[in-house]
Amino acid sequence: MEIASQLLAVLARTLEIYSLVLLVRVLLSWFPNLDWSNPLLSTVSSITDPYLNAFRGLIPPLGGLDLSAILAFLALQLAQNLLLGAGDTLGGYGA
Repeated sequence: MEIASQLLAVLARTLEIYSLVLLVRVLLSWFPNLDWSNPLLSTVSSITDPYLNAFRGLIPPLGGLDLSAILAFLALQLAQNLLLGAGDTLGGYGA
């Protein structure tokens, strides 16, 4: 069970890193004059936009503000907490 709990911890850490990339994407969206053809910016966009688009269909923009990112962050946090909790449970049985 130790391997399973470590795998869940790695997955949770991956979601944490993805959350940081998502935060960078959201912050960059505040600057409308950015050149999104820049390879770094286009990579960030291609990694995060499919995930954000899933939530954009659920929450339409209100007054020009895209609030779907809040729901996207909450979903990532929930998944991360579930993975960490499951890893702790699995790790506890092996001890």
